[in-house]
Amino acid sequence: MRITGGTARGIPLSLPQRGEIRPATDYIREAVFSSLGDLPEDARILDVFAGTGAYALEAVSRGARSACLIDKNAAATAIQKKNFAAVKKSLEAAGKAIPQIDFMSLDLLKDNPFPAGFPRVDLIFCDPPWALWKSTQIVNLVTALASLADEATPWARLILEAPSGCEPPVPAGWEVAKRIGKKGKDQPVAAVLKRAVA
Repeated sequence: MRITGGTARGIPLSLPQRGEIRPATDYIREAVFSSLGDLPEDARILDVFAGTGAYALEAVSRGARSACLIDKNAAATAIQKKNFAAVKKSLEAAGKAIPQIDFMSLDLLKDNPFPAGFPRVDLIFCDPPWALWKSTQIVNLVTALASLADEATPWARLILEAPSGCEPPVPAGWEVAKRIGKKGKDQPVAAVLKRAVA
């Protein structure tokens, strides 16, 4: 696994030794960011079920100004910090500003997963364990995530990664702009959501 674009392009990302995390593949991340074009530039990022931190760190490499990575797994958070250190080193070597990075542990499946005053963001990545797409809590979570997208950012996006054949819920006021990925059993597909035009 590597960062696929930006200042830290080619930097390898560490993985946990045990198979508790299913990281977003280089292919799907590169395709998602290609579809976003210049949108991540100077963006504020939220990456939930962050795992290795690949989505958030990819955005940081491409110019994001801040990122919040959320995962309840302590081993995942340790890997995220290690991976951020590698990306940060590349940014420093290139004379780039170091973005604000926050690492958080939250129960994303409770009724109100985000504390009052949680900051608004521009790009939201959600790549949970695939079994969660069949749970009843996922609708509540996706709705809560959509509410965190800054209304002042017309190009805000919500990216939901799920297995091929799964249809992630689409919150009210949002629509699927694009689906990215390969068809086939257990292949990852990213649904890129944008606000629906009234």
